[in-house]
Amino acid sequence: MTLVADYWRARGWDVVVRPTEAAGHATTLAREAAAAGHSLVLAAGGDGTLGDVTNGLANTRTVMAPLPLGTANSFARELNMPLPGLLNPRRLWQDVEVLADGMVQEMDLGYLSTGAGNGRYWLLWAGVGADGFLVDELEPRPKWTKRVGPISYVFQGVPVLLRLPSMNAVVDVDGETYQGDYLLVLVSNSRRYAGGMVELSPGAYLDDGVFEVWLLPGRGILRIASYLVRAKFGDLTQHENVRRLVGQRITIRTSPPFPFQTDGEPAGHTPFTVSLKPRALRLLVPSTAPANLFTCPGIPLADLK
Repeated sequence: MTLVADYWRARGWDVVVRPTEAAGHATTLAREAAAAGHSLVLAAGGDGTLGDVTNGLANTRTVMAPLPLGTANSFARELNMPLPGLLNPRRLWQDVEVLADGMVQEMDLGYLSTGAGNGRYWLLWAGVGADGFLVDELEPRPKWTKRVGPISYVFQGVPVLLRLPSMNAVVDVDGETYQGDYLLVLVSNSRRYAGGMVELSPGAYLDDGVFEVWLLPGRGILRIASYLVRAKFGDLTQHENVRRLVGQRITIRTSPPFPFQTDGEPAGHTPFTVSLKPRALRLLVPSTAPANLFTCPGIPLADLK
């Protein structure tokens, strides 16, 4: 991180490096940075770290800058950032350069409520069914599997999904109710899915004030594979019986109770409710991001100083 700190100091920024000491510590550090009036927090890590920092910065004026150092780096893929890899030793330098050339935007967040009086913000998705079951069974994974990369999830996941139980879900989307036997119910706040490897919603925006809700019916691993292939190489909305909805408040109940995930992390068991919090996070968007990822114009990073 010395390289990163020196880069920003050379551009006139005062930089403080604060390593995390335990799970969730990044939330505390981010909250302290916002309370102290710091303009920018660089979140160095994977999607879990970004989620923790988001929960410390939501609804503040402090901007989060993602610095991908994790395994899947789903959000970094959303922003087309250079990713960790042995074949690109300059990757970290490239990341700070595209961030420095980026724009500050305001991004919608999801907010999870389980009815226990607590809640948590999330960036990308909340899912129940195949993905929630898979995450619940595999996480936390051994560190060696994470070093292999996203492909390790595929090899570990197939035997798990062969044991996937059937799920009947009642899904309420802004007061409209849908019920059926679903392989997956996904509430999406982003374009990409499955570790960022699939562009599920190419026309979505990160600040449009709505979730996309995907209802994928059926049973069995072959049906899961057909959905993934169609999403990867075609238009999932054209798959038989698939529903794509939009909404701001979604409640999901299942029989039997089922594990669910937010941003690829175990988040509990059904029932749960997620609601959209419009433009609740200020985000430094790198210059590599798709030009049409936001509906509103951003502001130059220099305006923060």
